[in-house]
Amino acid sequence: MSKLRNDTFIRALLRQPTDYTPIWIMRQAGRYLPEYNQTRARAGDFLSLCKNPDLATEVTLQPLARFPLDAAILFSDILTIPDAMGLGLYFAPNEGPKFERPLREEWEIRALTAPDPVEHLGYVIDAVSQIRRALDNSVPLIGFSGSPFTLACYMIEGEGGTDFATTKKMLYQRPDLLHHILAVNTRAVTDYLNAQIEAGAQAIMLFDTWGGALSHNAYHSFSLPYMQQIVAGLTRKREGADIPIIVFTKGGGNWLESMSAIGCDALGLDWSMDIGEARQRVGQRVALQGNLDPAILLTDPDTVFAETAGILASYGSGHGHVFNLGHGVSQFTPPENVAALVEAVHNLSPAYHAAR
Repeated sequence: MSKLRNDTFIRALLRQPTDYTPIWIMRQAGRYLPEYNQTRARAGDFLSLCKNPDLATEVTLQPLARFPLDAAILFSDILTIPDAMGLGLYFAPNEGPKFERPLREEWEIRALTAPDPVEHLGYVIDAVSQIRRALDNSVPLIGFSGSPFTLACYMIEGEGGTDFATTKKMLYQRPDLLHHILAVNTRAVTDYLNAQIEAGAQAIMLFDTWGGALSHNAYHSFSLPYMQQIVAGLTRKREGADIPIIVFTKGGGNWLESMSAIGCDALGLDWSMDIGEARQRVGQRVALQGNLDPAILLTDPDTVFAETAGILASYGSGHGHVFNLGHGVSQFTPPENVAALVEAVHNLSPAYHAAR
């Protein structure tokens, strides 16, 4: 396999020297881009777009055609795994994801099994291969999955955006059932991510979107240990290249030290955490990714520039920083503000990487 022409993102995750701070954006292929909306309309709906490797490849590449981003991320959804488990994923108009058959009964939970990624999620694996070929080693391709706990929240609640009352009731009243779901999810996520790596993903991100909803003790029992198992089970080198792993717990700023000890290469930060303070806390153990508030991209290029400068200054001199948002880009973001962000990072960051 030929060498990446731009491997700045990979080197930053591995805390190796880079000439500038690389940038990619969570949900960079999304509804803020008119071309994405046109492709999605052709697909018919979001799930059909995810399940069509040709169209998934098309939308993955769209932001890279517009902006000089330093990485591509597979276009898919974190709920592909529970869908493959037979829970009946669907997207109600303007309501987000829902499941026809959420896990409520003990027999349903005991019967849960991890899907074979090639057999049941082949459309994702095909998309990874196709995107990797289309990128032609210009920039790295990120594969991803939801974390076991985040997937469990959707699987139990049957939808997102809840207070997780049903999940937490199970956690405290029947922890054995939740641990069973998490164990199955852990096997499923490990197999799924390894299949993505085998198909050509060059870095992996684990999205623990709802881990921050847990108490301190619950996080260390029901989220972090399962992510640690996944990190330990992933292929870390392929064709002579390292495969870095990013772990992102939204709302997880209290637990950076614990998170940095699970064997991952980098931690994603949401916008509630000062990145300079985070860097002091994790030391040399991991790289950091983040962490502009996505709402800043709703303002204007001058504001974007100033806020970007502030984050770069807070991280300070040296390597090991991947610039990103603290969560996904809003669908209402003007594309010119994303262009201003990428330009600001690329223009301002070299000063922090100069030899001292």
